[in-house]
Amino acid sequence: MIHKAALLALLATTLLVPAAVVVPGTANARTTPAPASANRAGLQVVLEAIGPDAPRDPDTEIKLSGSLVNSGAEPLNGLRIRMHFSSQPFARRADLEAYQAGQTLPTRWCCESFVQAPIAPSGKLPWEFSFTPLERGFSAFGVYPIMVEVVDAYEQQVATMRTTVTYMPRETRVARTRLATVLPIVDQPRRAVDSTFVDEGLPAAMAPGKRLGDLLKIAQDTSSAKGLTWIVDPALLDDARAMGGPHTVRVKDRSQERPATPEAAQWLSDLRDAVADHPVVATPYGDPDVAALAHNGVDDATATGIAAAAIVARETLGRDVITNVNWPVGGLIDYDGLDLLATGGVGTVLLNVPNLPPATPPLTTPDASATLESVNGPLTALVADAALSETVGADTSAPGAALANRQRFIAETAMIASEPGAPVRTVIAVPHRRWDPDPEYVTDLVETAAALPWLAPVTLDAVKRGKGAPVARAGLTYTDQDRKLELSKQYLTGVKRVGARADLTAAITTAQDLDAFDLALLRLTSSAWRGRTGNAAPYVQQLAEAVDGRIAMVNITGSEQSRLRTLAGSNGDVPISVRNGLSGEGSRVAVRLKVTSDQPELLKIEPYDDKLEIFGGQNQTIRIPMTSRESGQSTVTVQLTTEDGRKYGKPIELTVRTTGYTGVALVIVGAALVVMLAAVVLRVLRRRGRRRPAAAPPPEREREPAGTES
Repeated sequence: MIHKAALLALLATTLLVPAAVVVPGTANARTTPAPASANRAGLQVVLEAIGPDAPRDPDTEIKLSGSLVNSGAEPLNGLRIRMHFSSQPFARRADLEAYQAGQTLPTRWCCESFVQAPIAPSGKLPWEFSFTPLERGFSAFGVYPIMVEVVDAYEQQVATMRTTVTYMPRETRVARTRLATVLPIVDQPRRAVDSTFVDEGLPAAMAPGKRLGDLLKIAQDTSSAKGLTWIVDPALLDDARAMGGPHTVRVKDRSQERPATPEAAQWLSDLRDAVADHPVVATPYGDPDVAALAHNGVDDATATGIAAAAIVARETLGRDVITNVNWPVGGLIDYDGLDLLATGGVGTVLLNVPNLPPATPPLTTPDASATLESVNGPLTALVADAALSETVGADTSAPGAALANRQRFIAETAMIASEPGAPVRTVIAVPHRRWDPDPEYVTDLVETAAALPWLAPVTLDAVKRGKGAPVARAGLTYTDQDRKLELSKQYLTGVKRVGARADLTAAITTAQDLDAFDLALLRLTSSAWRGRTGNAAPYVQQLAEAVDGRIAMVNITGSEQSRLRTLAGSNGDVPISVRNGLSGEGSRVAVRLKVTSDQPELLKIEPYDDKLEIFGGQNQTIRIPMTSRESGQSTVTVQLTTEDGRKYGKPIELTVRTTGYTGVALVIVGAALVVMLAAVVLRVLRRRGRRRPAAAPPPEREREPAGTES
């Protein structure tokens, strides 16, 4: 009787003080579970081993063991440890969730033992329990609760640890649940413009033991596993490729040249090999915040990002990737964002349960597949399972956390498979976007899923609607709080302003591939800037400077001192030259030259061909015909424009001076010609007069010889 009274007191204390219990594997998707509980004394119960995963025979020994860890400053003694259990499995996943949240207790206990020695501060003592399904009354396929409890000499609960055991009798026959595990490799933008990195943090993130290095290790360790699908942001692959070659890095206000970074090139090469046999879904380039873009009128970016993703992923991975499947940030989208995705070519969206909940609470786990209507017609929605997603992406840094979450994964999948009357279904597990996983834990979880007799791993592209009637869904649910998490209107207004100027450079470029700043603008709209737009400010500023610099490369030549043109007479042509200072592939531009007289009643611009097409590094001159009504000076404004008339660059003013000399010059020239003609005639006449024959002289007498007499 005394023993029963003590047990009742224990149960009452436990129920009245639920805050003292820290539960492993809580079902709250926004909470990371602790692997063991601790009380005011600082005692923790850590689970270190449990197995087998799925005993099949009633006499199979099940063993669980761990440690009592004293994290307090005082030694602990007089403790007892015992195991609680229930011989009835959980009937519903909701019951399992309530148990993990500390809301219910197993109905029976056994196997009490004394802790013989005190536990010193920072010390630990081992514990172990073993039993068979037959001994504990486990008879049916299901998940059974196990709780290890520590009490003091007064029967007061000191600490607990909750876990589960899944038993599947060998004669049990169940349809295997199809499980699609989706693992993301998504980072943050590292470049403001394509040629320059904002910092040199990427190689450090790719190092072994760091986040991107750990993601690569998971991909390598699971390269031959079945049922895995990878989601990759091509912007990350693009950054790795760029840093793997000679590149520049922004240092304060200057860009400095850097040699190739071998670590980045090796990371990309290893990832390419590791995912070669798995389906790869590409986010739109830069992983843009599609919902925010839809709500702020940035409509073209989503389709551009999808198209860019296909190109960049093919170049970096050497293969085609899936771009018609989209995973919006947080697994949340509304109908405005859905329409943007649909018009960009997306036919399937991967969502979370709160975004597309069942219309009424279902009795069993619904199939992941559902249908949504968009502006382009019906789309497929794949709804990820919250509990499974949480276990895959769980924080396992605390002692015992990896094993506790692994046991929860086994229990959740077994509960799905054991639900009575449920048809064959597909469930999806996808951790949060920027998870920081433990490679050993994730790899073990993937191997465990492949070995469990009630699961059939499948890839995301193989997911098809279940055979049973689909569960009615309530439609997309997108709350005001969800909207507050988006990139802000103020931030996107600044991005749109830069984008409008960047679009000018695209409008004059004759190349047909991606525009010069498309990828940079997509990086500015990345979901990575949610809640940290201040970190994106340097990227916006550097891109704005780069855009202005490119615009200035195509300009009207001439200095301030040379902006004087002279029109000799009342009409004539004024030459204006335009220089294209761009270089490299795709540098040819097509612009229009608009010349406007500030005083059209004095100086008129005559019709002219305003189109110019200029190769990179060259000048082209266009002659503008003008007519002046009087001598003097007039001002004309010269403006480059795009084909559709948008102003390109700043206008310049030219001063046109008209002399009025043309008419006077004709009179002068005419008079000079008359005088010249008269002089010429007079000269000709004089020459003719000189040429007349003179009068003949008289004949000369013959002179007689000397000495001759007459």
